[in-house]
Amino acid sequence: MKFWCLAGLAITALTGCAEDRLVGRPDLNIVQGGELPAPAKQDLILQQRSYSIGPLDRVTIDVYGLPELSRTMTVDADGTISMPLVGILQASGRSSTELSGLIAGRLRGRYVRDPQVTVNVDTVNQMITVDGAVDTPGLYPVNGQMTLIKAIASAKGVTEFARTDYVVVFRQVKNQKMAAVYDLRAIRQGLYADPEVYANDVVSVGDSGTQRAFKTLLSSGALLTAPLVAVLQ
Repeated sequence: MKFWCLAGLAITALTGCAEDRLVGRPDLNIVQGGELPAPAKQDLILQQRSYSIGPLDRVTIDVYGLPELSRTMTVDADGTISMPLVGILQASGRSSTELSGLIAGRLRGRYVRDPQVTVNVDTVNQMITVDGAVDTPGLYPVNGQMTLIKAIASAKGVTEFARTDYVVVFRQVKNQKMAAVYDLRAIRQGLYADPEVYANDVVSVGDSGTQRAFKTLLSSGALLTAPLVAVLQ
């Protein structure tokens, strides 16, 4: 497979030949074009969190013989649930079996001699991760069409000292890990489209170790013309 430099980038560190690699990341290769491909159907299916409960998932909790404790609820954005007699529990990251055991443990002895608890996940939300220099990093649901600007807004925007001149979106496309770098200023000025983001994408804002790999290219201001797309080997 050939890797080609982005057309129009006047960068002294990269001389315009194929297979140039970014400083600090030998597994990152520049590819031609400014659009990060959409994930394939299998990419979305393979990475779903069917094994664990996540924020904003809808769950049904049944306590056998105690309908007053049985209920259907939505996991809070912070990953917790709250039940009478049980209190607040961390549901996110747990399987249905683990959560049912935790609830039974809280009820056993003081309230119910031998509680029988089952937990079913009714709705699993597809999520993206927004981290780095944003106000509230975390997992956020993808409801309908989601764009990069909307994803950052979900995390309550960037912090005061965020580097909005580069934002990295990581994605898996047909089992190939890819990344694209965007300049939020260019998007807001309409210089290029606000890109769509998908379930399982990771959006990283600010000066992280990963983003420093792109520093040589970013110094040229090329992102004001088009995003940078790269393949992770």
